[in-house]
Amino acid sequence: MLIRKQTTKDDEIIHTVIKAAFEQAEHTDGNEHELVKALKKGEAFIKDLSLVAEIDGKIVGYILFTEAKVGRETVLALAPLAVLPDYQRSGIGLALINEGHNRARELGYDYSVVLGSETYYPKAGYLPAATFGIKPPFEVPSENFMAYPLKEEVPKVCGTIKYAKEFGID
Repeated sequence: MLIRKQTTKDDEIIHTVIKAAFEQAEHTDGNEHELVKALKKGEAFIKDLSLVAEIDGKIVGYILFTEAKVGRETVLALAPLAVLPDYQRSGIGLALINEGHNRARELGYDYSVVLGSETYYPKAGYLPAATFGIKPPFEVPSENFMAYPLKEEVPKVCGTIKYAKEFGID
């Protein structure tokens, strides 16, 4: 498997991967692919953290991290993580997360935040975000709103996360 930075030539395939991945998802609004399109045009987009997973030249997974704020601290929001249904449960998602974390660390980021499955994301080291002083801007069970410190020593953060405007969350 190859994990690489996505190119503009990958956009249509990424759109298809995201739609397919979320088609049967338990929690989805069905617009994750549209969110990605919007985020790629926004100020929070980081081209180095828009990654695809390829197997034998076929894109089978995608992950995107964008900038968000907690107080004055810039953090990352992981959304979405998508793997084609036929390739799920084979480690591709965790490999994308780990590679994204490595690249984010190299770029100097301290935290990644995710809203997601309380059984899946802890496998990648995510803990309830409240552990780090990060609060969600909406009501959500604490076990579904998680954060991951990208370095051993990270600055203390305290406050409510402010997502990129493309998320549509005030």
